[in-house]
Amino acid sequence: TASSSENINHTSFEDETFSVLEPPSQKWAQEQFKKALVLINQKYSQPSMWENCGKQTYYFENIKTIFTGIPKTGCSNWIEALLRANGDLKNQLNPTEVKKVHGGISNKHRIPNILNRFNASEFQQDFSFTVVRNPWTRMVSGYRDKLSDEKTQGGSFRSIGKKIVKEMRGITNEEALDKLYPTFTEFASWLVNHNGSENRHFYQQFRTLCIPAARYDYIIPLEYAGPLSQDVWGRINASTSLLGSYDESSDPRLQKSALYAKEWFSKIDENTIEKLYNIFRIDFALMDYSNFTHPDFPLPLHDSKR
Repeated sequence: TASSSENINHTSFEDETFSVLEPPSQKWAQEQFKKALVLINQKYSQPSMWENCGKQTYYFENIKTIFTGIPKTGCSNWIEALLRANGDLKNQLNPTEVKKVHGGISNKHRIPNILNRFNASEFQQDFSFTVVRNPWTRMVSGYRDKLSDEKTQGGSFRSIGKKIVKEMRGITNEEALDKLYPTFTEFASWLVNHNGSENRHFYQQFRTLCIPAARYDYIIPLEYAGPLSQDVWGRINASTSLLGSYDESSDPRLQKSALYAKEWFSKIDENTIEKLYNIFRIDFALMDYSNFTHPDFPLPLHDSKR
């Protein structure tokens, strides 16, 4: 569990070293997405059909921007910044209040909710982007935020957490279940048993993306959100910014979810790891993401020198 790793310190790297690691080019990122589509025997539609996207894709009409927000890729922060750029929010929210963006203020921008107000052909000329994340750290982040007993963020999906404990430990007493939280290993095994999950916070990222119905103009690996977000704001001519990171380190290799991932996954048997990788293999292919054993984990492997 998370409490077993509280003594982890940022000792492997200095934060400053991250600044010298160049983010992947958009040409490389686009090629990776196409390679991922090949794995599922798909190719892009021509032209893009944004009207076929699900509710995790938003259209901000004032800044002519389409965004797909995948849970546990910082999507709340991105939506908050886009709402400000679009004029829906006057002031930046406090980071502790960022979940407010998932109410009515953003629901009106979801693609399925706006098709009666916009002609689908309008989307063809607008800027589109999305953000993806290393599947290993995304699994850890989802567990910590939704299922763990961490006081700062855990336990918001208690019904799923109790379901996991009930299945993995065979405990049926509801009063006992109310006091129990799944371990990360139990969560990992539960994902394997169910070939993933039907909850969008835990299932594969490519299932939320609009591919192959539409092709994004810009693709951001969350690990490089800082520098690449500036490119996005420049493209839409918006004076906005992301909220600060929840983590004390700006280097994704030193952030808690990455450090926990290295520790927790190393304690899980190889058979389970292999099954998890196969379940999320398309997500790994989206950015040629590094394994948790790689020295530059969780970064994409776009630099052949590493």
